[in-house]
Order: sequence, then C-alpha cells, then structure tokens
Amino acid sequence: MTTSVTIRDPLWDTIRVDPLAMQIVDAPVFQRLRHIRQLGLAYLVYPGATHTRFDHALGVYHLAHRALAALRIRDALDGVDETDVALIPFAALLHDIGHYPFSHALEELEADRIPGHHEALVGRFLADETVAATLAQVAPDARAGVEMLIRGSSANPLQGLVSGSLDLDKIEYLMRDATFAGVPYGRVDVDRLLHGLILLHDETTGQFEVGVHEKGIAALESLLFAKYQMFRNVYWHHAVRAATVMYKRIVNDALDAGLLAPDELVGQTDEGVLYLIAARADRGDPQAQAVAARVTGLRTRRLPKRVTEIVAAELDEDAIGDWIETDSPLKREVEERIAQELALAPGDAFLDYPEKSKMFGLDLLVQRRTGEVIRLGPEGRAGLIGLPEVADELYRSARVLRLFTLEGRRNVEPAALARLAQHSNEEMIERLESDEPLLA
Repeated sequence: MTTSVTIRDPLWDTIRVDPLAMQIVDAPVFQRLRHIRQLGLAYLVYPGATHTRFDHALGVYHLAHRALAALRIRDALDGVDETDVALIPFAALLHDIGHYPFSHALEELEADRIPGHHEALVGRFLADETVAATLAQVAPDARAGVEMLIRGSSANPLQGLVSGSLDLDKIEYLMRDATFAGVPYGRVDVDRLLHGLILLHDETTGQFEVGVHEKGIAALESLLFAKYQMFRNVYWHHAVRAATVMYKRIVNDALDAGLLAPDELVGQTDEGVLYLIAARADRGDPQAQAVAARVTGLRTRRLPKRVTEIVAAELDEDAIGDWIETDSPLKREVEERIAQELALAPGDAFLDYPEKSKMFGLDLLVQRRTGEVIRLGPEGRAGLIGLPEVADELYRSARVLRLFTLEGRRNVEPAALARLAQHSNEEMIERLESDEPLLA
C-alpha cells in the first residue's frame, strides 16, 4: 500500500504528500509532467528555468494544504462540507494535468489547430484508470468535482483557491519561476496572503466564497505587480518569444504537412513532440525538410532575430487589426509577404504580439477592518488597492509587437511595423492583393 512521502523541494523545503495523492503522483499520466517545462522555452534564455509542471503541481498541492490549515485555525471551514474541503488538494495537484508540450505556447495557435485549452482537456486525464480509482476513494463524485474546480465552474465555496484572482497556482508559479529563472521579480509575501484568506458571504449570490481580509491587500497588490514584472522581464522576454514563435511555426507547419494530427499533441512531452515531428519529417519532401530544419534550429538555439519592435503603449490599440493578435492564416500570409520583401526564404519572418488581457484581473471579496464586505473588481478601489487603476498602462508597457527573422537581420523601422499593424483585416487583405510593399 502507498504510504505518505516527504519530498524535499528547493522552494518550499518540505512537501508532505499523503497516500492517496501519492497514488496519483506515481501514475504515468502524472509522471508525464516531469517532462513538460514550466516555462516552455524560457530555459534557452534563462538556463536555470528547467523546472517542470511536476514540480509546480506538487507546490500548489502543498500550498492548498497550507491554505486549508490557515482557514481551519480560524474556524473558517466549520460550515463547509468535508468533501468540498477534501477535493481542494487533489484539484491543486491535478490542475495542470492536461498541459501541452512546452506549456502554454500551443494555446496561442488558432482554436481549430488544437483540441482545446489544457483546462478543457482535463477530463481526458482524470479518466485515467489510476487517477479515477484514487479520486473515487475521496468521494463517489470526486472526479466530476475536481474537474469543475479546475475549470473554474464549481459551486464549491473554496473554488477561489484553485481558480480565481488569488488562486494558489499564481502564488506558486510566480515564486517558482522567479527562483529558477534567477530573477528577483516574482517574490510574493506568501504567509501574509495565506493568513489573510477568509470565507466571505456574497450578498448578491447568497453564496460563500474565498476572499481576503483588508490586512492582506498589500500582499495582494505585490502579487499583481510581481506578475507584471515577470511578464515584462521573463515570460515576454524577446528571445523567449523568438523561441516560442519558432516552436509554434514548427507545430503549425507539421499539422499542415500531415506530419502530426491535432489529437497527437495531447499527452505528449516536450522532447517527445519534437522527436515525433523530426522522425516523421524524414520523408524527403521540401515541406517536411523545412519542418525538420526548424526542429534542429530550435534544439541548437538558432533562433529568429529581433528585427524591430514597438511597445503597445506607442500604438493606437483601437486601430490594431485582429489578424495580428492570433496565428491566423491571414497573419501567415502577411509574414510570407514580409519574408519575400526582405529577401528571406519562405517561412523566415515571424510577427509576434502576445496577449494577456487579464493580467491584473480582479474579482474578489474583501472584508474591511470595519467588518464591511465589498467586491474588488478590475478597476480596484481608491484608498484600498491602487495598482489596477494603472493596469492598462502597465500592460501596454509590457506588451510588445515584434518582427523576427531567420538567417540574418534586416533593417525595418518601428514606424513601418506600427503602420502595418494598424490595418483592419479587410484593409490587410486589400494590401496583399496589391503590389504595394507592406513595410513601406
């Protein structure tokens, strides 16, 4: 019989995993997470960032137990069904079970290119024989309960610990990512946040949900700012984005070439998907050869070079065409025309404009020192938390529109890139049908 295990962790020191959770941890479907890097291709820029979804999942599980203990000490769980409480550590442990190789990169592709967001795929993995049998020992309907918690659709009053403005996932990944990337930006006052958690009654819905006492607001604001700093300095670092656009191009072209079916991306590992693509690309035709060459380039860090860039704050956001914000066929057609104009080989130009619209998203109940309960929305609250008031400015300073190219740099003015981006879909189609240069 599986027993409790104590795991040494460089971030949380000691993580104790109970026997039921260990049955899941030992399952092959969970062990796969050892082979999916938490930060995708960021290790090509930050060599220490080789930590995995496995490490992170254990960390969130650990924080779930700490959060529940903090709530229990204050008798906040007295009115909560014991099954609802018992499900939280399992939802925390399994929240990333459906992740694609290299984490979130593939979720930037067009929706019809992949089977779904990783949270939408969680049901497939929870159906694994070992996982399902283990969850059934927690409660007869535990599997459905865990899936709803992960997808953010549960009526469990503790839903906010798994998915919400102050969920444990955010706390863990910011701390772990900063530690392994070797940067000082993602530090969070974890103890203050956990001890500020409280169950509050929402008069609008009549339900209880996880909120925070006013004394934890400063720590919450530091978490939001840490998230901004990590996006600006790590997640959206120009070389990390260069590797990401190249990887997306590899997968997209492999799908187009019939080297890969969308469903084959589910359940793969980082190296597994690259090996699969490279092995199947060894068929000799030009389309397959181009894919194989990019896989080799990614593995040997021959990444696209940044040609020009412009921060979102310098763009008229209302005029930006939808085509540039997704990996759409129209965007690919524009990239191919740019490659032609810059005397590059087909497929050697990449446009990148990453999006994280809810970077500072807030939807959280707060108990004031007076006992009053209020809801914090995206706009924040004057005199209580000010960061959301400047959220749009911070987001637009972190978000950058870039043009990358392979096989040598080219000279392109930022203004030309800005003019290009500020064409609507219809205008861009007209430009492509004309002989007029796109970067003029």
